[in-house]
Amino acid sequence: MSGGFASVIVMRFLHTSDWHLGRSLHRADLREAQAAFLAHLVETVRSERVDAVLVAGDVYDRAIPSLDAVALYEDALARLRAAGARVVLISGNHDSARRLGVNGALIDVAGVHLRTRPEAVADPVLLDDEHGQVAVYGIPYLEPAIGLPGLPHEAEPWARSHAAVLGAAAGLIRADAAARAATRTVVLAHAWVAGGRNDAERADNAGQQASGSERDISVGGIGYAPASLFDGFGYVALGHLHGRQVLANHLRYAGSPLPYSFSEKDHKKGSWLVEVGADGTASAEWVPAPVYRRLAELSGRLEDLLTAGEHDGHAGDFLAVTLTDTARPEGAMERLRRRFPHILTLEFKPEGARADPRSYRERVSGRDDLAVAAEFVRHVRDSDPSGRERELLGAAFTAVRLAHAAGER
Repeated sequence: MSGGFASVIVMRFLHTSDWHLGRSLHRADLREAQAAFLAHLVETVRSERVDAVLVAGDVYDRAIPSLDAVALYEDALARLRAAGARVVLISGNHDSARRLGVNGALIDVAGVHLRTRPEAVADPVLLDDEHGQVAVYGIPYLEPAIGLPGLPHEAEPWARSHAAVLGAAAGLIRADAAARAATRTVVLAHAWVAGGRNDAERADNAGQQASGSERDISVGGIGYAPASLFDGFGYVALGHLHGRQVLANHLRYAGSPLPYSFSEKDHKKGSWLVEVGADGTASAEWVPAPVYRRLAELSGRLEDLLTAGEHDGHAGDFLAVTLTDTARPEGAMERLRRRFPHILTLEFKPEGARADPRSYRERVSGRDDLAVAAEFVRHVRDSDPSGRERELLGAAFTAVRLAHAAGER
């Protein structure tokens, strides 16, 4: 795994981010998959003799995490420390910075360093090796509307942007590093940096669109921070975007350890193993994460999906299925689950169907309830309701009207 690195002793980091502990995938429980990834991190720390693990935000998926998610987090920290690595961790936009950072000063002495307070961005974790110190700074997610405490420009409307608050934080860090004469610097930041895309592994993707599982952190249309904000630092461990990316040799996203939406089905998940040399320059190599269960999308007629041999390899995958039958088959999900037990979503897009360009208001204007309901039946199964079905629909609407009228008396 580390064959590409020089044999001299250097500082080693493992850059990971966006664990999103407690998250599910279309209601599928991912606790086992997340636990497997965290066990993989611990083993990597041992086998690669990692000095510190850098966790670049979004530890949890929500501000108030579940008890199971908290248990995973606590266990991971204890095992990473037992494996010999210190941990430097920042909060992301999904985390509650106050909750994540509770008792930070107390556990700092135990080798777990929580950097969740904006006012502490210039307070580094100092790590020592035979070449001297490496100053590790943490920039948690900074809410642009709040800014950094004590900065005189924070009330200016032009300064209430993602780029402005990150630039201010980077300036404070540069000033502290200069005061310490620190030549070896590492920065963690939870941010959306210009050049970052949702899938760096697709060469044709030149846009700046988030993946389906990322929460937009753009503010006022100015959501991206320029990469130049991080010039001069030895290594910058970025979090927020869920695809691994190399914006510059020293500026990288690790991405999420698991695919958290079907838009990430082709992502290569893992972490960066980083070495910072005596002169402060960094090199990195990719450490693939274990694949818990692949994600795949299938499309076709129900009978073809149930019988075609080409789909045999998807029996163990998480699936998003689109049916193209001209009429909606009955019991489709139950039948598909017999062959694909981990199907998560089912969509119906009949072959040859064209979307109605009219608005809902235009489609129902001037039509009574029974006519609207009959058209819905026709849309769902590609056939008109029978006479008996029309009678049942009419009786249902009459019952609702009578109940409503009785309630108004």
